[in-house]
Amino acid sequence: QVQLVESGGGLVQPGGSLRLSCAASGSIFRINTLGWYRQAPGKQRELVATITNGGNRNYADSVKGRFTISRDSAKNTVYLQMNSLKPEDTAVYYCNAAAQPMGIITVRNYWGQGTQVTVSS
Repeated sequence: QVQLVESGGGLVQPGGSLRLSCAASGSIFRINTLGWYRQAPGKQRELVATITNGGNRNYADSVKGRFTISRDSAKNTVYLQMNSLKPEDTAVYYCNAAAQPMGIITVRNYWGQGTQVTVSS
């Protein structure tokens, strides 16, 4: 019903930048909150940042001031600009959407397949 496809991950040196993108497609009536989560090896998945359809943003303390989440509602796309990257930012980053498919009255939670971000010299 709703598919999320991430792109933009890769290998970057400490202090560098990356921009992740996530495009939603399918039979979509409405997308509410979009977000990014990450999971490092041996750790639980954690919230990185979210943005509502009204533009309200929420960030994990560990990324405040370094990461910026944004969305293009016309393109059903969410972005994560990551600056001043640190080795501890290394993880698989997952896109998340709270979306209402066409013909469905409830909002459902969707996940992308994940994109690897590695910060290393």
